Amino acid sequence: MIADVVIAGGGPNGLMLAFELSLAGVRPIVLERLAEPSAEPKANGLVGQVVEMLDRRGLYERLAGSPGPPQPVPGYMFGALPLDLTMLEDNPIRVLPVPQPRLTRVLAERAVELGVELRWGHELVALSRGDDAVAVTVAGPDGEYRLQARYLVGADGGHSATRKLSGIDFPGITTDRRVSRAAHAYPPAEWVDPDTGALTVPGYGTIPARMHHRNERGLFVFAQFPGRPPLVNTTEFDVPDGDETPMTLDELRASIRRVLGVDVPLEAPTGDGPHLLRRLVGGNTRLAERVRDGRVLLVGDAAHVHSAMGGPGLNLGLQDAINLGWKLAAEIHGWAPPGLLDSYAAERVPVARRVVMQTQAQSALIAPGSEVTALRELFAELLRDPANAARIAGLIAGTDVRYDLAAPGAHPLVGLFAPDLALRTSSGAVRLGELTTGARPLLVDLTDGGSPAATAAGWRERVEVVRARPGTGLVPATALLLRPDCYVAWASASPDPDPEELGTLRTAMGRWFGAPTRDREPVG
Repeated sequence: MIADVVIAGGGPNGLMLAFELSLAGVRPIVLERLAEPSAEPKANGLVGQVVEMLDRRGLYERLAGSPGPPQPVPGYMFGALPLDLTMLEDNPIRVLPVPQPRLTRVLAERAVELGVELRWGHELVALSRGDDAVAVTVAGPDGEYRLQARYLVGADGGHSATRKLSGIDFPGITTDRRVSRAAHAYPPAEWVDPDTGALTVPGYGTIPARMHHRNERGLFVFAQFPGRPPLVNTTEFDVPDGDETPMTLDELRASIRRVLGVDVPLEAPTGDGPHLLRRLVGGNTRLAERVRDGRVLLVGDAAHVHSAMGGPGLNLGLQDAINLGWKLAAEIHGWAPPGLLDSYAAERVPVARRVVMQTQAQSALIAPGSEVTALRELFAELLRDPANAARIAGLIAGTDVRYDLAAPGAHPLVGLFAPDLALRTSSGAVRLGELTTGARPLLVDLTDGGSPAATAAGWRERVEVVRARPGTGLVPATALLLRPDCYVAWASASPDPDPEELGTLRTAMGRWFGAPTRDREPVG
């Protein structure tokens, strides 16, 4: 028996891909070398467009534990500089403060609900490729065995075995001058503002909550998260890294004294862990030379690693998985138009390069030196301009991504992530985001005559068609064709599109969703 897809790696990116494939009718096998989902504290949440994307799949409320769609936050940071978002008319930054272990658990639960086979304690150790399949050797609790799969996807992190076994180079740079230390720990309670979460350190001053606070000696962070001990973090440059000895709270206290110049008492947390106590030395910035090699593909950290400044990693990796999932499913189901699977690399590699660029820029802004301080003063001045703040906010959120989907003269929305419009259907009021939970292509027809819906009739087996009217707020189009990843493939501003414009709709349908399966059928 040949499996359709084997995914190496059961972290958030691999599980997100498994979830997307399952929604598209493909049941992958997920191999994860760990015996159970990791409880190790890693990322503290999600930031950017992926938060909206999780809402489009019905996962946001499950992760956030609160009803309603995600809302923009009033402020964020760039290179340890404050970014005031209240001055923006269209604030794109949304956050979801969910710890990575919980994200992993929820994605694993949802994948299993959809029929995904998760094999904990199973690790990819070898592979060979043929014209029609990939043969993988897996080390499991009972020894080694072999699997055949039409496609293998590496979601197995920066040290990806999939990438290495496939012979895909991972060029980039490694730096070793920076040491980051982090722990869950409690400073004196009276130092913490109960309203803002800011930490006032006697002899030093007030440090805003959840902000990277930079001075000439390094970086300091104090952040509180619901249901978890506070996070305390330092970053230093060109200092001893502690060799290979285990990290201790005393080591973090000494680092804080070097950075702030004063002592900060810290108490270790009690109760259930695991609790973070970690030292990271240096860092890597690398991009795989290719993210597709025949029947082998890479997503997330297996394809790119970079600085964690600004928290872009899961925003990038999870959206890799969402971009790839429907395209790979189309290939497996046999209706993918030529070049569809190759468009994964064409679309996502430039996004990864952009994330590498902006995280390197942020890293440069936190370095020591009077010249960096001068640069920061200039950047702070520039970020007070709403136009510049909007540009940086879009860069952080990933909402500045525009795929090359548009023909000349196309609607301005084409190539962009679809806005969450308020609509009225025969069943009542609904958000556009509530219509995309099934991960199918979607045509929303708001025209009076319904000609876009009629034009799409030949694709009804693959494309969901919804007739609706505008709800509250401005609706910038009269018809929208969305890919499963919620990017706009076609749009119209006409109340009654003419035959030429309907021809561009047919072209877009064919480009992304293959040949029609029938000529016409009644549209309800």
